[in-house]
Amino acid sequence: MNKVVLDTDTLSGIMRQLPAALSSAQAYLSSYSQLTISIVTRFEILRGLSAKKAASQTSAFHAMCQSMEVLPITDAIIVRAADIYGTLHQTGQLVGDADILIAATCLEHGCAIVTNNTSHFSRIPGLSTQNWLTE
Repeated sequence: MNKVVLDTDTLSGIMRQLPAALSSAQAYLSSYSQLTISIVTRFEILRGLSAKKAASQTSAFHAMCQSMEVLPITDAIIVRAADIYGTLHQTGQLVGDADILIAATCLEHGCAIVTNNTSHFSRIPGLSTQNWLTE
């Protein structure tokens, strides 16, 4: 099993304790010491919790992030994201900026993306996808 980055929907599934997501996460953690997310996923989860005014869930999420690797956005990721955007724009298959930034993060770190949104991420050349919510 190669190192992966969790997309927002997968991390949300783990937080909601969905059996398939938990099982896959536990199997992954038998090989790796921690889960990995993009800073964009951290933002998306915090944005949702803030909108719901879910203070206790927000505190729990902050604590959870302390045990995870949170990959920052770097200049190399921005350059790669711009290239991905250009490619998708030329083919008429655009996806949202957040997904492009997460995909660029994965590619810069040589990781697959774990997502339930494989239809969007599979459009990105060179990006491997996994789905822990249906396995």
